[in-house]
Amino acid sequence: MDDIKKILFAKSSEEIFLLLKMANRHGLITGATGTGKTISLKVLAEAFSLAGVPVFLSDIKGDVASIFAAGGGNAKIEKRIKDLGLKDFRYRDFPVVLWDVFGSLGHPVRTTVSEMGPLLLSRLLGLNDTQSGVLNIVFKVADDSGMLLIDLKDLRHMLKYVGDHSSEYTVDYGNVSKQSIGAIQRGLLALQEQGGDNFFAEPALDINDFLKTDKNGMGNINILASEQLFHAPALYATFLLWLLSELFEELPEVGDRPMPKVVFFFDEAHLLFSDAPKVLLDKIEQVVRLVRSKGVGVYFVTHSPTDLPDKVLAQLGNRVQHALRAFTPREQNVVRTAAETFRPNPRIDVFRTITELKTGEALVSFLDEDGRPQIVERAFVLPPASRLGTITAQERQSIIDNSILKNKYGATFDRESAYEILQKKIASIQQQEYEYGATKKSSGKSRYDYGVKTTTRKTTDSAISRMAKSAASSIGRQVGREIIRGIFGLITRR
Repeated sequence: MDDIKKILFAKSSEEIFLLLKMANRHGLITGATGTGKTISLKVLAEAFSLAGVPVFLSDIKGDVASIFAAGGGNAKIEKRIKDLGLKDFRYRDFPVVLWDVFGSLGHPVRTTVSEMGPLLLSRLLGLNDTQSGVLNIVFKVADDSGMLLIDLKDLRHMLKYVGDHSSEYTVDYGNVSKQSIGAIQRGLLALQEQGGDNFFAEPALDINDFLKTDKNGMGNINILASEQLFHAPALYATFLLWLLSELFEELPEVGDRPMPKVVFFFDEAHLLFSDAPKVLLDKIEQVVRLVRSKGVGVYFVTHSPTDLPDKVLAQLGNRVQHALRAFTPREQNVVRTAAETFRPNPRIDVFRTITELKTGEALVSFLDEDGRPQIVERAFVLPPASRLGTITAQERQSIIDNSILKNKYGATFDRESAYEILQKKIASIQQQEYEYGATKKSSGKSRYDYGVKTTTRKTTDSAISRMAKSAASSIGRQVGREIIRGIFGLITRR
């Protein structure tokens, strides 16, 4: 598959190719609902797979997973093949791996709280600046102690512990208010109801499992079942952003390659940027800019170019624009903005053409060999070689059962982490207090008879604190390294 240097995407009077060596310069697929964005996504995914490039994409409507089966028997597709004169076209299937955050429609996708990091978790919980600052302190205390937070109960317990002992951390870390701790705890309860316990667990996702090819050298198409996930937009957007940041943090620098190492599609991309704080927007822009040197191509799929920040939009060299409607002044401004993102073609009135495009037709501009945008062309997107429509429950289960990853992610485990170790130490302290009380009662002596002051709440808390710090030190030795966080606050491995 290394001999493939370009992929045929669309055709009018001329054929329009996407150069594989320019595919990691990122791209944008836009258009109104029902104009063909999903078909464009499938055609690109198929082409990347044939070239040996793994792909990740989300299946929001349940009509993408059918890419696993060869197409055929569709009159409209047959007509498109004939009209475009595609003599070498043939239907075929593609290697697919199914994933699902909730674990029912694909292999479970999991991570740990420590790996998610405070920045993305703050966005996921909808925290304000003050609450985000407190969450950062909690993560910092855990990190400095070498204490891994694996699941939500670890984080809830850590929040309670830092809140109960806030005076001990004020000088080194800053103020921790009870109100902020309470707000974060409420957010965690809401996240738990959305399925957070499924997502924050082990075994955590190994990002290298997204980078595999099949026995024939075709890139695996990793499909995230998102019909249920999409009902929680914040979780959906944060999850995809976490995946992209994992690729950024874990993959080595490779420079310019003949083809991408992996291609990542962001469907409903506007959700990534809506209500996102500036600090997060800046980091998204930075990751999109830098991740191409890791061999990752990022393609945003959304309604209009105006859904994306200008700094991100400027980095998307490969553009596919399907039809937009312009009935109101606001819609006309959106169409005008979309038209201005293309390199002009003297033969095409881009503004007018965008509103006239038929289903499956698009304005296309890809990068040339020197990395410059080609002039925009009006063309019909090639039909997909795979089947259209949804797949049956039996077909889905068969794909999952026959996957080599089934055993790897099939069952969760709960290793000893912050919650369990701290609980043991606290229980040990309480047992010591109980035994001392029983001894004192049977002997009739007070604590002063032993040269020790009477037990108070403050003394007990101090003892628990010492034990907790000892436990944290023990965890740190188990971790075996300092916890270092990357650009998004994710743990970086070394």
